[in-house]
Amino acid sequence: MRDLLEQKLSRFEELEKQLVDPDVLSNPARISAVARERGSLAKLATKYRRLKELNAQIVDATEMIEGPDPEMRELALAELPELKTRREGYWNELLDMTIGGEDANRTRLIVEIRAGTGGDEAALFARDLYEMYKRYAENNHWKLDVMSMNPTELGGLKEIIFEVDGEAVYRHLQYESGGHRVQRVPETEAKGRIHTSAATVAVMAEPEDVEVEIKPDDYRRDIFHASGPGGQHVNKTASAVRLTHYESGIVVSCQDEKSQHKNMAKALRVLRTRLYEAKQEEEHRKRSDERKSKVGSGDRSQRIRTYNFPENRLTDHRINKTWYQLDSILAGNLQPVVEALMEYERQEQRAAFGTVG
Repeated sequence: MRDLLEQKLSRFEELEKQLVDPDVLSNPARISAVARERGSLAKLATKYRRLKELNAQIVDATEMIEGPDPEMRELALAELPELKTRREGYWNELLDMTIGGEDANRTRLIVEIRAGTGGDEAALFARDLYEMYKRYAENNHWKLDVMSMNPTELGGLKEIIFEVDGEAVYRHLQYESGGHRVQRVPETEAKGRIHTSAATVAVMAEPEDVEVEIKPDDYRRDIFHASGPGGQHVNKTASAVRLTHYESGIVVSCQDEKSQHKNMAKALRVLRTRLYEAKQEEEHRKRSDERKSKVGSGDRSQRIRTYNFPENRLTDHRINKTWYQLDSILAGNLQPVVEALMEYERQEQRAAFGTVG
């Protein structure tokens, strides 16, 4: 925890220096990226800086109490309880702000939803999940932008990739990564039998350009015609873009825009995000023994949730909690689930790090 906060403060101070660096100021794209990253760190870094200042004041006050001057001792004795109370408040706020680890305060992320087992029903469920997140984003006044979509003829989604941009988006959506299972009677089921199908969700913090640098020599670019379900062409110009990253083997395709330039820009952002996620996963594996809770671990193979339509029930298996208001949750009212997951991890944080004193 301390190491993470020190790293964030150090990075914040480094970015502040870059904002007055002539080399950075002469590059509009870089200064924009630096300013965005600094903004995402500002609340956490300034709060931690204030906590350190309070710690220093508490040390000074303690020394005065142990010193020879009775007047200074009395002054310090009167001041010390308030300083400790304020410090505890800052510490609790920092614990809340760091739920989700080093990416907790990211304001941009990319979500990938893929239909799993279950054929057409799984694709329809993937669409339902997308609609749920779309409405949840609207409720929170976040901006949602579709980057790539692969629809089916029945109106489902084999895959969809979209970006969400707004205050505290990662802190709220980080828990959605994993396997989602649905139990319901498909419209095509004549005998009314309940079917089980699944979809996977990946929530990835989107890094700034300055954090993950990608050069044109690092990937192969292929241009092709965008197509819709059943092979029907969406447009007659070669505007879709596929990027293959040589070192990692990661492949990204974007075809949602009619402009090749826009698809290229989106594909690069998805590629940069996936490279950043791969780096984070490697670091998480190295620290896996230190992490007690699996909430928000982002393991896509882990089944995290079941959506049972006949019982109007949603169960989150990580915290073993059930809500009987599935219809409301799918309509975008995901906040009760998010708050329960955040509270669970908040208690884990409290147990692991305790008080600051």
